[in-house]
Amino acid sequence: MSDPVSELRSAVLAAALAVRGGGSVEPPILERPPKPEFGDYSTNAAMLLAPGLGEPPRQVADQIAAELGARLGDSLRSAQVAGPGFLNLFMSDAWCARSLAGILEAGEAYGGGERSAGRRMNVEFVSANPTGPITVAAGRHAAYGDSLCRILEFAGNEVDREYYVNDRGTQIERFGASIRARANGEPPPEDGYQGDYVVEVAERIAGAAGMDSDEAAALGVKIMLEEIRATLERFRVCMDVFASERSLHESGAVTAVLERLKHPGHVYPLEGALWLRTTSFKDDKDRVLVRSGGELTYFASDIAYHEDKRSRGYDRVIAIWGADHHGYVARMRAAWEALGGEPEGLELLIMQLVNLLEGGQRSQMSKRGGEFVSLDDLMEDIGVDATRWFLLQRSHDTTLDLDLDLARRQNQDNPVYYAQYAHARIASVLRRAGEQRLGEALAADVGGSAEELHHSSRRLVQRLLEFPEEISDAANRRAPHRLTTYVTEVAQDFSAFYRDCKVVGAAEEGGDEELRIAMCEATRRVIARSLDLLGVAAPAEM
Repeated sequence: MSDPVSELRSAVLAAALAVRGGGSVEPPILERPPKPEFGDYSTNAAMLLAPGLGEPPRQVADQIAAELGARLGDSLRSAQVAGPGFLNLFMSDAWCARSLAGILEAGEAYGGGERSAGRRMNVEFVSANPTGPITVAAGRHAAYGDSLCRILEFAGNEVDREYYVNDRGTQIERFGASIRARANGEPPPEDGYQGDYVVEVAERIAGAAGMDSDEAAALGVKIMLEEIRATLERFRVCMDVFASERSLHESGAVTAVLERLKHPGHVYPLEGALWLRTTSFKDDKDRVLVRSGGELTYFASDIAYHEDKRSRGYDRVIAIWGADHHGYVARMRAAWEALGGEPEGLELLIMQLVNLLEGGQRSQMSKRGGEFVSLDDLMEDIGVDATRWFLLQRSHDTTLDLDLDLARRQNQDNPVYYAQYAHARIASVLRRAGEQRLGEALAADVGGSAEELHHSSRRLVQRLLEFPEEISDAANRRAPHRLTTYVTEVAQDFSAFYRDCKVVGAAEEGGDEELRIAMCEATRRVIARSLDLLGVAAPAEM
């Protein structure tokens, strides 16, 4: 469908250009005012033009209003100049009705992007060490990464979800030693993994007491990966790829990428170690690839891993890292460019911490220390829907405090309950109307409705019209949290509409029942789609 808001924005720009007499102008803002009496939309176009024209902004606004009236016809009810030169636009009921018809005509594709215009993307997220259960901290990565992938796909992109398995290195050696110790009834090493789950892993490995640590570690990692997969699937996250760090070494990929970096002169020896000249690519200092003792650094493995992803031909590679990786960003970008990658082809997003709050206390989440809250524990406590919602409700680059008391509430103080209840209420209204009446409403010419719309009906339609831009912004800004705010606003606007406008039996008060039923169905679809993009269920009953 054509986007009525985008068309209106284009009309405002065209009117501004006409008043200016050609050339170019800064694109004016088109936004919804805070109060209905200020219009349906407001623009600053006149204030942008006035300095160049040498005329008062209010006078320029009158000229733009006249141009818009000619261009928009019966879509524009009136245009009023306000304040220093804002132009407030009052759209007609006919425009709202036609816009609603367009939403319904688009069906399940409403708000989405064209697949032909999309990109092929790889999003790596979670990637928690396979040395213990998924914690709440990693759960935030899972909720964010999966929701981002859903939004990117809906926006028209092809997306692969990837989990990088760190199945090699010091932490795996400590895990193996911890398993072996527990199998022998001994405490784990001081720097090992202390949690009770290690005892359970040891019990599941036949003969673990007599194994060497490497063998115990390999079997332990396999068990933990099975548990991780199960947890993620319960959390409605399904990975397309599990990439192994160990396989990069066994295949020779790490050695190969180091050799490749030697030829352009990006690496050099110093004091027995091998260094990558990352300062050539805006890093603050060069980085070690091979230590003086011959040991490869984690950085060397990560370079090989990113080269592997680069070689798969993605248009965009996105990785979501923990807050403790902030200092790692510049060196990885440098390595990416040293390998020939375009700077814009790699995005490294940093996820900030999450705190569980209950009674003013914060829970610790140290996997090695054994004191942590697992994602499974949280889902068991507050449910999958609340877990996903609350982990998504803030931007990924801010610390999140998850209020367990609020998340447990089964009332409209709880934002996820409120959004789901709105969907269930609409489903109830549509059941009361009946399938036949719903079908008639969807087949009717709602765009030609003559109903004089209540202001709450108009506000609801305008909110639904924001959905395509919300999807675009959430995708482009990598900001799933925007949808938690948006769907809450849709639910609030529907509540006002339902309070003010009778749906079933609307004819009794002179209303257009088909239009109002259609409005309910359009709202239900937008809420359901928004919740699905967040990974939250849209129940028909509550």
